[in-house]
Amino acid sequence: MSTTKPIPTSYDAKSQRMLEIFAKRRFQRNRANQRLRFTLSLWVIRTKLLTRLKRVLDITVASIAIVLTAPIMLITAILIKLESPGPVIFKQVRVGKDGEHFYCYKFRSMYVDAEQRLRELQAQNEADGPVFKMKRDPRVTQVGRVIRKLSIDELPQLFNVLKGDMSLVGPRPALPSEVAKYTYEQLGRLHAIPGITGLQQVSGRSDLDFKRWVELDLQYIAEQSIWKDIEILLRTIPAVLLGRGAY
Repeated sequence: MSTTKPIPTSYDAKSQRMLEIFAKRRFQRNRANQRLRFTLSLWVIRTKLLTRLKRVLDITVASIAIVLTAPIMLITAILIKLESPGPVIFKQVRVGKDGEHFYCYKFRSMYVDAEQRLRELQAQNEADGPVFKMKRDPRVTQVGRVIRKLSIDELPQLFNVLKGDMSLVGPRPALPSEVAKYTYEQLGRLHAIPGITGLQQVSGRSDLDFKRWVELDLQYIAEQSIWKDIEILLRTIPAVLLGRGAY
């Protein structure tokens, strides 16, 4: 016949102490969980607010810029058409946030066979990493050299901003072939919406090596805010006018 152990009505000093410690730790864990949930909630609210404010800034500034630069874009289109045959607008698949592909628009600054001639010029690449850069790229037209120097070739990307594919400020959108060669750290560039300008653009542009380029993009992503975007936009104006690192 089995016997049932009596339920203790009191505990010895050691057991009582252990119960007190357990109760205290459980209370502390509950408070820690509450703090964690509160911190996460604030982060979610801040992220959503930043995203919406950034979108408002993008649409507002891009719309105004399109109106103000319309005469420049019209003249550029005419000059491109007069100099060489081919489309005025060059569209190319680029990689956006989280690896999404989209068509990026630019004024055509090269001859129409530029893509076919790229392979024969690879040995003359003056950039490190997965990108290709040449200061005297023979594929670039005369009009193309001017509009590249003044960043006029990128004005059509204002329409990418209105579509939501790009932002005014962010890492420059990369080619799929370049992203395929990225290291794990470099893939961090894809954690933000690509931009027309960015921290890299106002810090030397093509004069920077690719490692420094990535570091600046990751720095922007970690520190991004509306005020940071406005600061970079203001710094872009002298950078464009002086043509630093543009070719």
